[in-house]
Amino acid sequence: MSSFLVARRIDGFLLLVAVVWGSSYLAAKSLTDTAGVTVILSLRFLITASALWLIWVIRSRRTIGGREAAVGVVLGLTQASVLILETHGIAGTSATNAGLIISLVVVFTPITEAIAFRAKLPRMVLGAAVIAVVGVCLLVSGDGFATPAPGDILMLAAAVVRAIHVTAVSGLIRGRAYSPLNLTLVQSAVCALVYTVGDPTGVLSAVRTFTSAQWLGVLYLGLACSVFAFLVQTWAIQQTSASRASLLMGTEPIWAVLIGLSIGQDTLSLPGILGAALIVAGTYLGLRAETRHRVRLRRNRPRQGRFQIGEPGGTG
Repeated sequence: MSSFLVARRIDGFLLLVAVVWGSSYLAAKSLTDTAGVTVILSLRFLITASALWLIWVIRSRRTIGGREAAVGVVLGLTQASVLILETHGIAGTSATNAGLIISLVVVFTPITEAIAFRAKLPRMVLGAAVIAVVGVCLLVSGDGFATPAPGDILMLAAAVVRAIHVTAVSGLIRGRAYSPLNLTLVQSAVCALVYTVGDPTGVLSAVRTFTSAQWLGVLYLGLACSVFAFLVQTWAIQQTSASRASLLMGTEPIWAVLIGLSIGQDTLSLPGILGAALIVAGTYLGLRAETRHRVRLRRNRPRQGRFQIGEPGGTG
């Protein structure tokens, strides 16, 4: 009975991560309506990097090696590229659309990995990708087929670049005993530096003029959507299977839709509702097929050095 309760507690925390990530699109949308994208990202990652550094000082202090730092810098630059596209995309579309379109990374990543590592791709993943892309076409069509909004196109580009980023993470850390905390700390610091250098005047102005509501929004993105989600995800994956964790956190687009429609007061036409359903279905099918494929591969080959770092969802 106790093991059952522990398992349900872990599941609950993973679902909470999915809810937090799903809410991040509306939080970012609200902030980009009042301040520049680069400024928001700078403040967010200054907070994230500071919190992770404090955790590193208190709990770890594991030395960051030169190779580990170099990998963190490379991944920080690719992550910064993803987030600048993603946040500009959120500014140009609804929170609901943003959360759904970015979820395509789940079906894009196995494709980019198959190309990069010349690996066999399950047919179901390709089928799921087709279903999800059709869903995007319906989602952005409104009441009839029309040109997608600029934000929708940017979110689609962000999903592709994020898939490349995740593939780079896999290629650079595979078989190496890097510390997840160290790598995430370096990535966050790189993002903070890139965004702050991008608009230092705007950042200083925001620090002086932000309202309490804006600071709460930035703190939520920096602490809840990045630091909290990363720590819980890392802890939970150590307690349960990566497959179960992926499926639970894969509910993120569902929460993004529910939060966007209820709190954000977004609206969806009938084609949009059908498109949202296809995106969620395609994402789930792709995630399930890819997870099963990884399990089969793991059973058929000797165990290698194991390292997992959670790729933040949401806008993190």
